[in-house]
Amino acid sequence: MLGALSIRDIVLIDRLDIDFSDGLTVLTGETGAGKSILLDSLSLALGGRGDGGLVRSGVKQGHVIATFDLPADHPVFVHLNAHDIDADGELVLRRVQSADGRTRAFVNDQPVSAGLLRDIGGLLVEIHGQHDDRALIDPASHRALLDSYGELTGLCDDVRKAFQSCRHLEKERDRLQAEIEAARREADYLRASVEELQTLAPEAGEEESLAERRQTMMNSEKIASDLNDAVEIISGNASPIPTISGLMRRLQRKAADMGGMLDDALEALDRSLNGLEDASTALEQALRDADFNPRELEEVEERLFALRAASRKYHVPVEQLPVLATDMAGQLETLDAGEERLDGFAAELETAWATYWSLAERLSEQRADHAGALAELVNSELPDLKLEAARFIVHHEADRDLPQADGIDQVAFWVQTNPGTKPGPMMKVASGGELSRFLLALKVVLADKASAPTLVFDEIDTGVGGAVAEAIGLRLARLAGRVQVLSITHAPQVAARAAGHMLIAKSRVADEERVATQVSALSGPSRREEIARMLAGATITEEARAAADRLMAGAGSA
Repeated sequence: MLGALSIRDIVLIDRLDIDFSDGLTVLTGETGAGKSILLDSLSLALGGRGDGGLVRSGVKQGHVIATFDLPADHPVFVHLNAHDIDADGELVLRRVQSADGRTRAFVNDQPVSAGLLRDIGGLLVEIHGQHDDRALIDPASHRALLDSYGELTGLCDDVRKAFQSCRHLEKERDRLQAEIEAARREADYLRASVEELQTLAPEAGEEESLAERRQTMMNSEKIASDLNDAVEIISGNASPIPTISGLMRRLQRKAADMGGMLDDALEALDRSLNGLEDASTALEQALRDADFNPRELEEVEERLFALRAASRKYHVPVEQLPVLATDMAGQLETLDAGEERLDGFAAELETAWATYWSLAERLSEQRADHAGALAELVNSELPDLKLEAARFIVHHEADRDLPQADGIDQVAFWVQTNPGTKPGPMMKVASGGELSRFLLALKVVLADKASAPTLVFDEIDTGVGGAVAEAIGLRLARLAGRVQVLSITHAPQVAARAAGHMLIAKSRVADEERVATQVSALSGPSRREEIARMLAGATITEEARAAADRLMAGAGSA
C-alpha cells in the first residue's frame, strides 16, 4: 500500500509529508483548496507526464516521493528484478521536476526512465475519476480484466505459447521456402558451378604451395648452366683433383728423406683435396636438386591459372574456393531435399494450428461464460447506485478469421443507460457521473481479481444525491476491506465511512503575500466539524453537527 507521500515545492505546496494507513482514507476540503494538486503530485511520482508549470513559483525545482509497503510476493518485484533494481520490501518512487520542464526519476535511489517509472507505478496505484482515460476505461485492458476475473490466465498462457509455436514454424517454413525458391532460380548455374568446382577440386593452401614451387623451378632454370660449368671445372676433364693427388703422392715418397720439411705442405694439400672433393659432391647434389621436368613447370602454371581464373569468376579469393564449393553443394542439397522438408513443416504446422484452435476455442467458450457472470455481478450493484434502469454488458465477439496470441476474442465493456437505447462502449455512452458509478461497481466486483494495492477515486461522487452518495460510500468501504482506498470527495456520506480523514486547506504563509496548501489529519470533534461543514456549507449549524453525528454513527465510524 501507499505508506507516505512527501511533496516539496509543487504549485501551492511548500513542504508536505502525509502518512497513509490501510482501509479507506478520504481527503476533503473546499473547492480550490488544492486537492487536484495533491493528485497531480501523486501522479508525477507514479510516472505521470511532467510539466515545468508544476514547480512552485520562485524555485528551480520540486520533487515528490511516494513510499510503498508491499508484500514480498507482489508482482512489482519481478519487474524490478528484471531491471536490476534492488528492493527488499519497501519501495520508494521519487520524481524531480525542474522549472525548465526536465524531469528525473528514481526507484530506490536508482535512476530510471520516466517510462519505467510509469510501468512500475501502474502496478502500485490505480487512479479513477470521471475524466480519467486510464485503468478500467481503456478498452485494450478489458479482455485482460475478464481473464483475470475468470482466472483464465493459465489457459491464456497456453494459447499464447501455442500461437507463438505456430508463428515460429511459419517463419521457418517461409525461410526454407525462400531458400528453395532462390536455389531453384539459380539451379542450372549452381549445378554447373558445383560440377566445375568439383572437377577443379581446389584445396586449402594450394595456391601458396604452387606459387612457391613455380618460383623454385624458374630460379633453377636460370642457374642450371652455371652449376654445370662449376661441376665440369671441379670434376670434369680439367679438374685439378688428379693433378693434386699425383703431386701429393710424389711428395709423400720424398717426405721421409726431408726430415719433416714437407709435412705442412702435405697437410695443406690434403685439406685442399678434401675441400675440392666436398665441393664436387655438393655441386653435383645441387645440380640434381635443380633438375626438373619442364612439363612440371607447365603443369604448375596451368593449375595456378585455373585456380585464379575460378577466383575471378566467382569473386572470391583462391583460398575461399573450397568453402564456396561446399556452400554451393549445400544449396543444391537444400533444393533437392527442400520439398520433403516443406512437407514436414506442413504436417507440423497442421498439428500446431490444431492445438492452437483447440485451446483458443476452449478459452473463447470460458470467456463467454465468465462475461455473462461478470456482467450479472456488476448489474447487481447498479440499483443502489441509482442506475437501476441501466445495464452493464461485457461485449464479447469471437473472430475466427483473426487468430491472435491472446486468442480469437474481442472484449469490451459496454453499457445501456436506459431501456430502449442502443448499448455502446462505456466511455462513449455513459455521462461523467454515470461513468464513475459504473467504474465503481466494476471495481467492487474486480477488486480481488485485478487490482493494484492502492486505488484512488477522484470525486466520483460529484453531482449525486444523498442516497447515491451513501451507496458509493458503502462500496468504497467494502473495497477498502481488500485494498487500500483513497477518495477525494465532497460527499459527507462517503467521508463518514472512512477509517482515515484528511483535510486539505489553504493558509497564508507568515510574512509572505501568498498562500500554501496544507493537509491535516482529522479525528473526533475536528472530523465531526468537517463533515458538518460538508453538510451545511459555510455556516455550520447545530443541526448539521447532529446530522454529522448520525452519519458517523450509522457508518460505524464514530
